[in-house]
Amino acid sequence: MRLKTYILLTTALAGASISTMAFAQQADETSSVDEVIVTGIRESLKKSIEVKRDANAIIDVITADGVGKFPDRNVAEALAHVPGVSVDHQFGEGERVAIHGTDPALNRVFVDGHAIASADWGGNPSDRSSRSFNYSLLAPEIVARAEVFKTPEARIDEGSLGGTVIIHTRRPLDLASNTFSGSLGGSYNDRSDKANARASGLYSWKNESGKFGLLLGATYDKQNLTRAGVEYFGYSSGSSFDSAFTYDAAGNVTGGPTINGAAPTNASLAELQASRLPCCINFAYFEQTRERVGLSGAIQYKPSDELEFLLTGLHIEGKYNNFSQSEYSVAVWTPSTLQAATVENGLMTSGAFGAKANGDTAQLDTNYRVTTIQNDSLNLAANWTPGLWTIHADAGYTKATGGKDPEYLFSAVSSAGFTYAFDGKNTAVNYTSDPSDPGTFTSRANGTVTRNGQTFTGYQLGGVYTGVTSDDETYAQLDFKREVEWGPFTDILFGLKYSDHTNEESSAGTSVYSDTPFSLADIETVQTPSGLFDGLGVSGNATQFTTLTKQEVMRLLAEAKYSFYSIDYGSSFKVDESVAAAYVQGNFEQGDLRGNIGGRFVSTQDDSTYWVTEDGGDTYNQTQTSKSYDKFLPAFNIAYAITPDLFLRGAAASVIARPRYGQLAGAFSRDDTQHTASGGNPDLDPYEALNLGVSAEWYFAPGALVSAEIFHRDISSYIVSKTTDMQLYNPNTGSEETYSVTAPINAQDAKVTGLLISYQSNLRWGFGIQTNVSYSEAEVQEYNMPFLSKYTVNVIPYYENGPFEARLSYNYRSSYFTGIGRLNSKDSTDGYSQLDFSASYDVTDRVSLNLNAQNLLDETYYSYSGTKDAPTAFYKNGRVLALSFAYKL
Repeated sequence: MRLKTYILLTTALAGASISTMAFAQQADETSSVDEVIVTGIRESLKKSIEVKRDANAIIDVITADGVGKFPDRNVAEALAHVPGVSVDHQFGEGERVAIHGTDPALNRVFVDGHAIASADWGGNPSDRSSRSFNYSLLAPEIVARAEVFKTPEARIDEGSLGGTVIIHTRRPLDLASNTFSGSLGGSYNDRSDKANARASGLYSWKNESGKFGLLLGATYDKQNLTRAGVEYFGYSSGSSFDSAFTYDAAGNVTGGPTINGAAPTNASLAELQASRLPCCINFAYFEQTRERVGLSGAIQYKPSDELEFLLTGLHIEGKYNNFSQSEYSVAVWTPSTLQAATVENGLMTSGAFGAKANGDTAQLDTNYRVTTIQNDSLNLAANWTPGLWTIHADAGYTKATGGKDPEYLFSAVSSAGFTYAFDGKNTAVNYTSDPSDPGTFTSRANGTVTRNGQTFTGYQLGGVYTGVTSDDETYAQLDFKREVEWGPFTDILFGLKYSDHTNEESSAGTSVYSDTPFSLADIETVQTPSGLFDGLGVSGNATQFTTLTKQEVMRLLAEAKYSFYSIDYGSSFKVDESVAAAYVQGNFEQGDLRGNIGGRFVSTQDDSTYWVTEDGGDTYNQTQTSKSYDKFLPAFNIAYAITPDLFLRGAAASVIARPRYGQLAGAFSRDDTQHTASGGNPDLDPYEALNLGVSAEWYFAPGALVSAEIFHRDISSYIVSKTTDMQLYNPNTGSEETYSVTAPINAQDAKVTGLLISYQSNLRWGFGIQTNVSYSEAEVQEYNMPFLSKYTVNVIPYYENGPFEARLSYNYRSSYFTGIGRLNSKDSTDGYSQLDFSASYDVTDRVSLNLNAQNLLDETYYSYSGTKDAPTAFYKNGRVLALSFAYKL
């Protein structure tokens, strides 16, 4: 009912004004011919349909409403309206896209035909080791068109399992001279309760002859995110509490904590031992300031009709500083203090634990990450069309840096008793000592500590950690196209490309100790805001707790007596990847039949450099492992015009997607206390798949389309994480012990089949609608396909009449598997609905007022472990309202 109310109310508001008028933009007055460019929702949809209709492959297209006016405030959010494309909203705004249910890291994005480097801010769990691109960094104002290729062509770079996104930016010779568009406004997030400014501008000039032009775009955007969440740090076994019970000589239980309100029996204990319980329940308070500055430019020179040069550049700098504050109870730290347990449906849904003298039952963590993300790309392209030939060449360089530089970590612990209870929707945690009392949290009882050969009495405060990532690529490409009359073939295309890519991470940390014990009562503290966790189904005194400011965290770490620096060898690596490719493709057309056929040969060389130890971590040596493979990737696309407005398409192709760089690194990290370890695998093979697609499209009116698409992915050598027991040397005990070691392997085949149905049309009285529904099904051996939702739905009614236009966007995706989480948990995200609204009003021919509202439903992001009654996280990100004035010349 809530959704229906929102849709009816907002659609009614959108239809409040009825008049007719088309957007117009006049060419430069010095031009001999006036150029009129029609813009607006209907016109952009019409242009998108024209590109889709003329394509040979199965594609979808999004076109900007006008210069500097791309749909939605975020490119990823706009792409989410495309059938078969979905985004994840863990931090509110969409950042990466999944195509046909494939992991974002297994799809590629190109800007003007070339790759763009990627790095993230170091605390984002959706960062996929830089194979994917964070679309939130790309200013939508510079985008003219985005194409989603769901079936490949031989001429398009390989590396996508689901699909390829090609972003086309604006070129100065395509615009009227002295074109200018700019906007100034602000946004407000109702959860952070903060407003910020946003501005953008684009200017384009060309000389009178139209042979030389310049374009410059700039954007500034700032957001304050406040995310409240309840997190369950994986699930442990109920057998963790065996030591809390007493047994007779025959092994029968004779006493101990109550189970389901009664004294334990062999049967009830067995039920407890077989159950799962949350290792930790965390009340998480995340704050982040995202401040981004983007610059883009283009210089275009066309000395003749046959020759053209284009130099483009992109600079993005974003500050993503963030502060995480976490208060969590840890049931498995206190097995001997268990007093009562309730077991339902295989879960220990409640537990009561007594205080633990000289021990830890709960922990308070603060993490302040300082992060600057920078992205620089430069590309030089040339096009020469002598006679029947078209020769294209380009070369460029792209680099991105990011990560934690540094991260300040402070922690304190509590020995208080606590109770917890959960039912999949609600969470209750109560401590016997009030967590809002600063005296509840104290230093660990470290006692005697030996670090780097120095022995002392110390109490660990935390540490300072750096994890800097770098991603760069140099590339060159040469393409040829020759018009021919060889039977049905009209064009022959062939070309070469070489790229050299480096992805690396350098990590190190400093452990910091005080020489005296402390409690939070001894230092400056603050309280978390009241009502912070409203709407998340929480109760108990854990919902408000004492914490520190980031300034106090940095001060304490800087003034501590002892600090010890060490390189994090297990997280430091470098992967050098060189790719040489050659392709040939033939375009054909015979009557109502057209398409292309070709193949791409790809040779890949990966050199993984990392550190290994043979003495339990006392010393490390750098080593390198190389892996090379050659692949031939045929591709075929065909389109048949049954009538001038009814098309049937088919496609078949062999595709690959390369492992994430972090998976290729042989770096090996471990926890000698928890007896767990994880590492990469430099011997991984790429993902391989046979992709099939069929679509039927009926263009029944200008700007109108109804279509159906069926796709099938037959994937082999799918990479999954496997956990096995291994004997490793434990330097804490000086002996070989059993560790649970997690590493990626090529282990799983998968088949994915889906059906997509789309409809869009102008209706009466200025109204129109876009809508699509996707259904996907996977056949897998063990793990479901990450990011594959069985259902996705988009319903986008719009209104455009006179100076007013409005659009309501409703997006729903059903639950999907996200990956292997803490304690080998099989984590999934529940179904999620996103409702956005945008509107604009032309005050004059040049000035418009724009409104954008995101996440109107303030949806809860919910993830779970295996079954929906075993949660792993609840998050609220808040609604965002943005208002701006735009000017165009």
